Formats: sequence, C-alpha cells, structure tokens
Amino acid sequence: MSLPESHCITNTDLSFNRIISVAPMLDWTDRHFRYFIRRISKHALLYTEMVTTGAILYGKGDYLGFDAQEQPLALQLGGSDPGAMAECALMAQQRGYDEVNINVGCPSDRVQNGRFGACLMAEPETVAACVRAMSQVVNIPVTVKSRIGVDDMDEYQHLTDFVRTVAEAGCNTFIIHARKAWLKGLSPKENREIPPLMYDRVYRLKQEFPHLHISINGGVTTLEQAQQHLQYQDGVMIGREAYTNPYLLAGVDGRFYGDHHRIAERFEVLSAMVTYIDREVAAGARPWHIARHMLGLFQGQPGGRIWRRHLSEQGRHATSGQLLFDAYEQMQLRLGWRDDNKVG
Repeated sequence: MSLPESHCITNTDLSFNRIISVAPMLDWTDRHFRYFIRRISKHALLYTEMVTTGAILYGKGDYLGFDAQEQPLALQLGGSDPGAMAECALMAQQRGYDEVNINVGCPSDRVQNGRFGACLMAEPETVAACVRAMSQVVNIPVTVKSRIGVDDMDEYQHLTDFVRTVAEAGCNTFIIHARKAWLKGLSPKENREIPPLMYDRVYRLKQEFPHLHISINGGVTTLEQAQQHLQYQDGVMIGREAYTNPYLLAGVDGRFYGDHHRIAERFEVLSAMVTYIDREVAAGARPWHIARHMLGLFQGQPGGRIWRRHLSEQGRHATSGQLLFDAYEQMQLRLGWRDDNKVG
C-alpha cells in the first residue's frame, strides 16, 4: 500500500521517544537482557516480559524490580480485571516505570485461560475499561499492544472498531503486530510465523487515526526495514531479531535519535557484562542466566559460532563472568586473531 507524499506522522505527547522499541518476549526480555541491551543502545524503549496482575499482587517474588540503567522501560501487564490492572499500574508508576502496556496480543493457551492476551481483541469494552481504570490512577502512558485480528474476527473493520473503542477510553498509543492470531490450531511459535504479515492494514490504521501514536511490529530484521516503516508509522518495534542479533541495535541511537555518541564495540559490551555478572553472582544469580542472553552478540561475525558454542557448553557450569572472557579467547585462538584486548 502506498501513501501520499504529504502523509505526516503525528506524535502524541510522550515523556520519551518510542521511535524504536524492543518487543516484550516471554522468558527472553528479563532484567538481565535489558541491562545487556542498554550497553548497546541508550534510547530504544525496552519492555519487560509480560507480567500478570496475579503475579504482582499475590506472588512471592519481586516482579517489578529493575535497574535504573534499563530506562526508558515499559511494564507489560497481563490481565483483564480493571481494578487489578489499575492497582498494578499504580505500583509500576511508583517503582519508576515509564509506561504500562496492556497485552492484547499473546495467543498462548495459558494466557487465554487467564482471560488476557489476544483473546481480548474480541472484548474491546473490557480493554477500554482497563484503560479507564488505569488512566485514572497514573500519569504515565497506558498503551496497548495487539494483533490485527483474532480467529474469524480478522477483517479490517474489526481492527478499527477495537482501536476506536479503546482510544475513546483514553489510550492514545497502540503497538500493532501486523499478523492475526489463531487461538486454536496454532502454537505461539506458529502464530509468530504462519499468519501472513499485513503491513498495509497498520499503515491504513495510521491514516484513519492520525491523532494516535501507532508503532508497527512483526518481521523487522534490519534498520533499513525500520526506516521504511517510519515513513508511514510513528514507531517500529523489533522482536526476535533484537534478541538473536542484539548488536543490530548499535546503529539505533545515531540513526533514529540523533545521538552520535561513540558506539561501544562488542568487546566493550562483553567487558561491561563481565562486571555485571560478577555483581549479580554476588547477589545470588547464576552466570548462565545472564550469559544466555548474549549468545547472539557476535551474530554474523567471524567466530560467532565458536562464541555461541563455548557459552552453551560451559555456561551452565560457570561460576563467574570469566565465562565471557574465556569464550572470547576461544574465538581468538580458533581464528588465529591477534587482538590487543586483554582478557581475564
């Protein structure tokens, strides 16, 4: 779908710039991953994994903890009870989160059983009620991440009806995954790959609701693709590629935010994470729980497979951040590099 040259992106008033964001991904975007990504990009908006209201209100752990260096940071909430959503939103604001996002996109059975995620696309009034309740108690943005449709409710009109209803409740920021979700018949993994991407629907949505801030999500693997989407959208959310090839984000700050600070080289990122791992180990963490997020640091680089193999084989037995230096040294030895970086 082509848009007229006069098309203008209209941003709503936000306390930070969400041109580029990293998608919330269950089991992936935990606090260790987010700290790692902040060594690469200062400005990309980061999201937590989806956290349910039940976990926050009744769980034994601290599900809202984060390092201040992770900001700007959004909490993604899973739930459908307006009172519980409002209570959690207020807690998030008090803890310092920059945004609270409602999950209306996850298709897993566990999420459906809890009556949140993609199944809520069929209940726009429920989402609207949550937005109203949350907006009454916080002054940080309350946003919604959804699909373009769900099951047989996948016509463009269904999407516009959903967005209109939720926007009228006070939500002015939507992140749209440009695939529909099949709640029966496809696994969560298949739902990320099989339903076709329909970017034209999200582009059209921005035309129809120019006053809303709309970010597009799904299938973005390069910054060039992100740049193309930004001709028609306010923001781009990058998902799996940001996890499997995290150094992709090294080009974000200069290209999209006008911040041309010196980009940290991969070894500098690695060294910073050694210090972080040792700090976290002293507090009871296991090195592998952090290092697993770094498997893709050398994606596409000579020695990248050696790096991944060493971390995968040795990570679960490691006791300190030295694991990363050892993996880097293996890369040097196998490739016959002569590198002035000192390890260990």
